Amino acid sequence: MKVRELMETKGKDTVSIDVNSSVDDAIRSMHARKISAIIVVENGKTVGIFTERDVVRSYIASNGKNFKEISVRDSMIKDLIVAVPDEDLHEVSATMVEKNIRHLPVVENGKVIGMLSIRDIIQTQVTKLTSEIHYLKDYITGF
Repeated sequence: MKVRELMETKGKDTVSIDVNSSVDDAIRSMHARKISAIIVVENGKTVGIFTERDVVRSYIASNGKNFKEISVRDSMIKDLIVAVPDEDLHEVSATMVEKNIRHLPVVENGKVIGMLSIRDIIQTQVTKLTSEIHYLKDYITGF
């Protein structure tokens, strides 16, 4: 299965936050939308990603400062690892495991068009395997 196919079933909604926002703003935005990663933009251009893991990192790095005092700019991941729509999900999952990441922006023509999580990929694989198991059981039993 390709990333494009998963994005069609999952949806392409992405949430972003301005690079000058506070970590507190990012946490509140993620909480309100029940997501664990948010795209960071500056002047309409993607410049990074901020995730739940970055909340912990920013807290430790700031020696316990209030999240309202910590900038997303100082806490985000700047070197984005991304997927493209025509990439195979096996390649994407291998990259995510190898790089120890749980969220992967999907980029087409230089723009973020969606976000994949490791959960999305696992759910897709489990659904596919469940279907294959059902088919094989029917084949073996003659139904």
